[in-house]
Amino acid sequence: MWIGPVKSMDQSQLNKPDMSLELLERLKLRYPKPLSALNWKNPWQLLVATVLSAQCTDKQVNKVTPEFFSLWPDAASLSRADPGQVQKVIRPTGFFRAKASNLTKTAFIVADKFKGQVPASMDELLSLPGVARKTANIVLYNAFGLNQGIAVDTHVRRLSLRLGLTGSSNPAVIERNLMTLFPRQHWGEINHFMVLFGRELCRARKPSCSACFLADICPSRQT
Repeated sequence: MWIGPVKSMDQSQLNKPDMSLELLERLKLRYPKPLSALNWKNPWQLLVATVLSAQCTDKQVNKVTPEFFSLWPDAASLSRADPGQVQKVIRPTGFFRAKASNLTKTAFIVADKFKGQVPASMDELLSLPGVARKTANIVLYNAFGLNQGIAVDTHVRRLSLRLGLTGSSNPAVIERNLMTLFPRQHWGEINHFMVLFGRELCRARKPSCSACFLADICPSRQT
């Protein structure tokens, strides 16, 4: 269903900055209150959930985290956990051995070096095992309200290419490209917008171009 009156445009007449701003306005109309699909109550829970979400759906992560946080509610408790039990609890999220190792190591560092508090800086977050820029950006924006970058997940990668916002499939390059196209105050929302749009209409295998509110400015639209 279309939300909001937007004048149809010829994509060929828009340069990339113009298109990105038009795209942003339409996404804001379509998704006025974008939120993370992960369930969390504090920065530590968000960090854990985001690490678990790698190569896994948010829905599946949300099924696992209630038991996880009942057993290990904070970094200190997880740092003392039995690795085998952690693996068993998070097994449904996939890559459970690597995730369990990274999370228990991260828990020890957060409990010891950061006194139990998830750090609120990019450099400090990137020092944690299993935390790359995507995870760090998600935590910084959603938990602390900081726009340090744009989280590039599979949805953002796919849609950035389809919409002609980047010519690269490298997440680091995509992030840099997007940061030059969108105002900083919206960086954190870009991920939410694209995840919602990707799930609703611009799906990986079968995009709904005929029903899409971006079809007239999308260079990849299918007729």
